[in-house]
Amino acid sequence: MMLYIVRHGETDWNRLRRVQGHTDIPLNDYGRHLARETAEGMKDIQIDLAYTSPLRRAEETAEIILGSREIPLFRDDRLKEIGFGSYEGMICGGAEQDPKSEAFNRFFTDTANYISPEDGETVLQLYERTGGFLKELCEREDLAEKNILISTHGAAMTAILNRIKGKVTTAGFWPEEVPPNCSVTIVKVEDKKPEIVKEGVIFYKEKVRKWKAV
Repeated sequence: MMLYIVRHGETDWNRLRRVQGHTDIPLNDYGRHLARETAEGMKDIQIDLAYTSPLRRAEETAEIILGSREIPLFRDDRLKEIGFGSYEGMICGGAEQDPKSEAFNRFFTDTANYISPEDGETVLQLYERTGGFLKELCEREDLAEKNILISTHGAAMTAILNRIKGKVTTAGFWPEEVPPNCSVTIVKVEDKKPEIVKEGVIFYKEKVRKWKAV
């Protein structure tokens, strides 16, 4: 089994550094452009089926990458972004930064001490649900020889990759930074065990705008 795990393309909220989480924000034109460039880069890769977060930005990214291929696309809630609850909608960086955003920004700068709001999710809850998806997928005997596209989000993708690396911690959640929009990580699953083949593959030419919390 080969997995092609992709983070969705850019949204207007990404551009504004506005907290998204479960808020269902669509791709903007630049995000669709990145997805089209990724589709072009992946056009010669056989994809047998695909899974996506049900949030529109991830689903649309998957649809653009798949293009006219007539293959199944399954929506799975376990691939949604971490829920930020009452933090969602807050601008957490740049000139328009909300003065109350310091507590939220610990999610990026000091994840071990990030406290989720009561209506949000914890990092451990994110690990649990994305880990459940990964385990279930890797154990599917009927998919052992398939190539699978997975369209998800920055934190959800990072949680999956951390689990593959055997580093399921909060303190070391971000090994580097949020994966760029439409970056692809390739994972090989052999004997039900996933292993990263190549991380952070970019198929577009321009330098993408990176997420910065502060």
